[in-house]
Amino acid sequence: MKKLATLFSDSYQEFRQVRTITTAAMFGAISVVLGYFTIVIGDYIKIGFSTIANQFVYYLFGPVVGGVFGGALDVLKYLIKPTGAFFPGFTIGAMVGGVLYGCFLYKKPISLPRVLIAELVVSIVCNMLLGTLWLSMLYGKAFMVLLPMRVFKNLVMWPVNSLLFYTIGKTLEASGVFRLLKGPAARMRQV
Repeated sequence: MKKLATLFSDSYQEFRQVRTITTAAMFGAISVVLGYFTIVIGDYIKIGFSTIANQFVYYLFGPVVGGVFGGALDVLKYLIKPTGAFFPGFTIGAMVGGVLYGCFLYKKPISLPRVLIAELVVSIVCNMLLGTLWLSMLYGKAFMVLLPMRVFKNLVMWPVNSLLFYTIGKTLEASGVFRLLKGPAARMRQV
């Protein structure tokens, strides 16, 4: 429990730095652009690539920054490109996803098992359960009618999203981009 409290405390300290805000804004812009390359299949299934940029914010800055970033970006994306009615449940789901990813990835090395577990937990909690609940409330469809299709989509996308983040993350880590983005304090800790 103490490790979790330290994780949130450290992430809150990250939130107070200008470098964190500007880096998160940069990744937010990348996420908005990647959002235009979303594949929509019917009313209930979307396959997108913008979450990859979001995951780097969660990895770099933790659950507090991740939760705020996820919520703010959800609202911003809706304002830029509204699809359907605004529903605050999706914003809550984005915030929960940011916190969960931050808890799994922040201050930990990128490893395939860790990325797979983080992606699976977020897929189950935020996409399959909360997302299906929000769609059920929004469109008046039964939860159990929507659930099988969303479970199938998330199980198909789980390894794809995990491998994309792992591959790009390891490449950026090896090239030193993450050290650059974290700033001088991170470079000093690694020496």
